[in-house]
Amino acid sequence: MIQVVGSILVVLLLWVLAWHLPSVKWRQLLLLFASYLFYANWGIGFLAALIISSLLNYMCGSALRRQVTTPRLWIGIAVNLLPLAFFKYLPPLLELGPAGSWQYDLARQIIMPVGMSFWTFQGLSYLFDIYLEEELDPSLLEFCLYMAFWPTVVSGPVCRLPNMLPQFRQLSRISWDDVSAGSRRLIQGITMKFVLAQILGSGWTPGEGIAAGFDQVKGGWGGVDVWLLGIGFGFLLFFDFAGYSHMVIGTARVFAIRLPENFDRPFLSTTPSVFWTRWHMSLSFWIRDYVFNPLAAAGRRYRWWPHVVFVISMTLFGLWHGAKLTFIVFGVYHGLILVMHRLGQQMRRRFSILRRPHYLGHFLSWGTTFLLMSLGFICFRANTLSEAVSMCSTAFSPGAYRHFAMPRSFYILTPALVIGYFALEAGQSLLLSWRLRYRQALSERTLAAQALSPAGNFALIMGASVDFFGARLWWWFAPVVSILMVFAGLAMYKQSAVIAVTPFIYTLF
Repeated sequence: MIQVVGSILVVLLLWVLAWHLPSVKWRQLLLLFASYLFYANWGIGFLAALIISSLLNYMCGSALRRQVTTPRLWIGIAVNLLPLAFFKYLPPLLELGPAGSWQYDLARQIIMPVGMSFWTFQGLSYLFDIYLEEELDPSLLEFCLYMAFWPTVVSGPVCRLPNMLPQFRQLSRISWDDVSAGSRRLIQGITMKFVLAQILGSGWTPGEGIAAGFDQVKGGWGGVDVWLLGIGFGFLLFFDFAGYSHMVIGTARVFAIRLPENFDRPFLSTTPSVFWTRWHMSLSFWIRDYVFNPLAAAGRRYRWWPHVVFVISMTLFGLWHGAKLTFIVFGVYHGLILVMHRLGQQMRRRFSILRRPHYLGHFLSWGTTFLLMSLGFICFRANTLSEAVSMCSTAFSPGAYRHFAMPRSFYILTPALVIGYFALEAGQSLLLSWRLRYRQALSERTLAAQALSPAGNFALIMGASVDFFGARLWWWFAPVVSILMVFAGLAMYKQSAVIAVTPFIYTLF
């Protein structure tokens, strides 16, 4: 860990140096060296695999640019997917053999390069874009930088060359606006990943969090436990991965490079389809553009074909995470959810009796989506498929709600963080609406007229305050208030928390 942190500091110094070089080519070369230096922390062999993949993809792309043919595209696909299959999907299959066999021993020796799933998909997107006649002409240096760009090489977001290439070629001077926006994202990401995700995952006391609920409680969950574990793990994954994405995007933004967004308030989604445009967006859009759209267009004359493509696409989404049966079922589950949502939309258009008042329908749609996504997270996190089935059946068993298997702190900590998140989102939306009203009044020169009414005066005062805090004090106000509120509540509860796992007494009768 210390070695990685040290390399990050060195890389940042090289970045600062790169922006003072007069030549764009020299900047690109120094950025590539910094990226390779960072990635080498995980092993020289991993770095060699990344370099070989970059060279092979560049060669395949050059061949496609000379002549776009389907066989050449398939060769490029094989160049990417065969190594990924060997490192990621072959070991779990070999481990099915008996312990001590040569297959089992071989599986233990195969170690997948860090971030391979991400940069493999970036290489594929380059080939697909050329096949779709996108105008791309990167040099070898630019393409290697695109594949190895150090903020994204480990855990994304999954970038695309049409977005990154112009930025690599321009490498604009660092501005205060970029530093300000990037620092905000960096602080937000640190708060989410190292504070909220840590507390939610391990609990206020080790052994009381989400991880213990899945790994230490075997088959004794109650109905409330299952729902809180599903909801809690969804938020844990969100705080952890979205927090990391904020850190990466913010760091790149400080240096005037804009990466694709990865999360956009997914738990406020009112439909499953909207959820998948807000959750792990770089991967979701990749699958939409390169898998779903081509397959859907190929069989568009069949009315049932889009439903099949939904399931295929989401199964690929689940399989991308690993060769576990739970990941595959997770993908199939969400594919079927999307199919049911599509059929429901068609029925709603045909039968007006299914329509409800806007506010009620909006709330019911959000609640249904939220619970369906939470059930999916149970399948995603469960250690085995039988465990996932057991937990889901418990969630729909009325008798299971008389039993509680988790520590008392779990039932306060998890809902507190979830409710706190929604309260923060609601408060932010209200404050931003006031700020927008204040700015509109300034631009339309109606500030004095709107301030005459009490309600208008209050909204404008609040809008002016938010505008001031947002412009001047952003760097400490929001993170400090959020962290203090979380720790104050947890410290107060700490005095009476029960650490031991205590079963609900009435189950004895």
